[in-house]
Parts: sequence; structure tokens; C-alpha cells
Amino acid sequence: MKHVYENPKVKSKLILCDELDAELLRDKTLYKFIWIVEGEVELIVNHEHLTFHAGEIVSLSYLHHLKMGMVNGYYRVMLFNDRFYHIADHDSEVFCNGLLFNGSLNVVSFRVSQEDVPKLDQITDVFLEEVAVRDSMQDEMLRIVLKRAIIICCRLARNKHGILPHRCVRFEIMRKFYALVDEHFREKKQVQDYADMLHKSSKTLANILSFYHQPSAIKVIHNRIVAEAERLLHYTSKSSKEISITLGFEDHPSFSRFFKNATGMTATEYRHQAHHLKRECA
Repeated sequence: MKHVYENPKVKSKLILCDELDAELLRDKTLYKFIWIVEGEVELIVNHEHLTFHAGEIVSLSYLHHLKMGMVNGYYRVMLFNDRFYHIADHDSEVFCNGLLFNGSLNVVSFRVSQEDVPKLDQITDVFLEEVAVRDSMQDEMLRIVLKRAIIICCRLARNKHGILPHRCVRFEIMRKFYALVDEHFREKKQVQDYADMLHKSSKTLANILSFYHQPSAIKVIHNRIVAEAERLLHYTSKSSKEISITLGFEDHPSFSRFFKNATGMTATEYRHQAHHLKRECA
């Protein structure tokens, strides 16, 4: 099964399928929801082998490099690009930016409750109905289908964190912090920068992150910078000096010290190791 809605004029895509083929894996613009319906599925994300089981959903942004490993079961995937639904621009509608999708190396996964299985099945049914209708309202109807899927996944992800209604305000601050780091990590590298954008004190931000057992604010910022540096070293031919400029460091030595302190390796050593892993996974 592979059903594709595409608007060539704006290059927007929404796809529902039960197999991630080579064409979809090559497309580096797609957000992905991977629902393991039966059995278990191995995903190779950023060259890390991860196994997920029936009842789990994995959400990946276009920044995650994905390959398929062993599949001993059945899975369903919904994919879309920013041209179809821009996460950041519509954050007030679905509240998923920084929760389901972020630029860190961490893979977000959560379990589907039994009561939510019929809801996800219904989304599939409605998608199949609407993708067959060719009229001027098709685009918006399919966007509504995707929004419903995102909102259900957001609720499941919040349940994983044990978010109760009276704790939503604090959780939203944490979520927005992660989203802001994703957006500004190249030019803003101090905790106070983000505290100011959130209209909170650095101490309040620290307390909120601690409450949800998250890394410290400076660690979150550094982790995001490291994640981007590793992607650039792994998947591009940019030199270490070019990467330091891309990531907003004052000079190349500052980046070199930062990367070595964060990873225990020089950029050259990391790239050599990454290329070795890439050949193994090929």
C-alpha cells in the first residue's frame, strides 16, 4: 500500500504507506510517523540500530537519517513535508514542535493505548477516502486528517511524560524551549537568551527542566549544536572550518575545543569513524 497526495505547484506531499521504499528513504524533506502495528521493526536512525515493538509509534523529523533494518511484523507510515504542513508556522494548532519533532539526535517514541487504535484506524480510512477525491477542497481535507493524527500523537507523547492538566503550563514552557533552541542554536548559545525569549528567569527554566528529568538548559543547547555538527561531518563534505562558521562560532579553534570537549574526539576523528560506520551499514 502506498497512497500519495502531491501538489506539484507548491511541491507539497502527504503519503500513507505500509513500506518505506528506497524512494521515500531518499527524500530528506519528510517528517515521519511510523506505527508498529504487529511484531517488531528495526530502524537504523543516524546509524544507530533501534528495535520497536507492536503498539509503538516513532516520530522522526527530516533531519533524522533513516534506513530500514529487519522487519518481523507490519508497520504503517504517514509522511509529510513542510510544504504540506509547516510545523513551526502551525504550532498553535497542534503543539508538537519541540515535542514530537526536534533536531536532537534523540528518537521520540511512545505507546498507542488500546482506546486510540480505532482512532488511528479511522484516520487511515478517512485518508483513503479523501485521497481518492479530486476537487478544490481535497488539499484542506487531507490537511485536517494530518492535523488529527498529529494531535493524537501529541496526546500520547504527553501521556508518556505523565502530563496532567494542571502541569500543562510548565510542560509548554519546556516544549517551547526545545523549539526555540532548534530555531536559534546557531546564533544564541547562552541560557539567558532563551530565558528572555520565554519571559522567564534562568532559574525558573532550570527548575522546569529538572522537574521533567531533562538535561540542564546549557546541556540541551550544547547537545543541539553537537547534533548539527555531527550531521554535517557525517553527511556533508564541509570542512571543520566551514562547519564552525555554519554553527556560528567566533573562530575555528573555539569550535574545535567545543567539539572535542563534547564528544571526546576531534572533528577529523569523528568524520573518520562516521565514514567507517557508513561503510558497515551500506
